[in-house]
Amino acid sequence: MITLNTVEDAIARKINDSPRHVFMLKDFNDIASSDQVLLSLNQLEEKGKIVRMGKGLYAKAIFSPLSECIVPCKPLRQLATELLGYLNIEVVPSSYDRAYNEGRTTQVPTGRVIGVKTEISLEFGYNGKYVTFEYVA
Repeated sequence: MITLNTVEDAIARKINDSPRHVFMLKDFNDIASSDQVLLSLNQLEEKGKIVRMGKGLYAKAIFSPLSECIVPCKPLRQLATELLGYLNIEVVPSSYDRAYNEGRTTQVPTGRVIGVKTEISLEFGYNGKYVTFEYVA
C-alpha cells in the first residue's frame, strides 16, 4: 500500500522533473488512484507547489515578490496555449488578434482570448482571471 506522503512525493517529483508547466489529473493515473492523486494535489496546492487552473488542471507555481502570493509560473495565455497543444487543439489568431494585426484597431489584445480550431468548453484561469477560447472556423 502506498502512503499518502509517498504519493505526494511521487507527484511532486513528476511535476518538478517535467519540462511542461500545465498538468491534468490524468497525468498522474500511473502513480495512484484518482482519490489519492486528488488528495496529494490538494496538499501540493496548499504548500504552494502548484496552482489549480480549472477542474482537474494544475500549473507549476512560484512565489511572486510583487504580490507576495503564490501564482502560476508562466503568463495565463502561455499556460493555456501549452494546454491546448497537449490536447492537440490548434491555436489560431482570435478575432481581436486579427483586427489588431490587420490595422482595423489600435486596441492591443489582452491575450485572454485565444482562437482555436475546435469548439471547446473549458474554464482555465486563476484568481478570477480566465482565458476565453474563441472558435475560429
